[in-house]
Amino acid sequence: MEVTLLDTNILIEILKGNQRTITELNMLNSSYAVSIISYMELIYGAFNSAEVKKIEKFLSNFEVIDVNKEVSQRALELIKKYAKSHTLDIPDALIAATAIVKSYKLFTYNKKDFKYIKSLQLR
Repeated sequence: MEVTLLDTNILIEILKGNQRTITELNMLNSSYAVSIISYMELIYGAFNSAEVKKIEKFLSNFEVIDVNKEVSQRALELIKKYAKSHTLDIPDALIAATAIVKSYKLFTYNKKDFKYIKSLQLR
């Protein structure tokens, strides 16, 4: 089965109960994964320890992909190529690199942040 990497903005919408996003996910016919970077961004943005627990419980439903040497090297290549020309930031480079290395499509609402990366498949 195809796997889709969920960007942080998609995870936020699911946590908020956004029915449009949930419907879109159900129509993808895919299994889902998240980057450890998105996990960290959600925890960083949590308001309190109760919300951290809610996020951790929610994310336990997904494969969480760690940053390894291959992802790090691909992210570095992306930063070298796109940081100055397209203002690609480090978290987005790591998330994109994760999707590329794993051959997963990336589901994001921020397509403008990634559309110029030719080797990345967006949903």
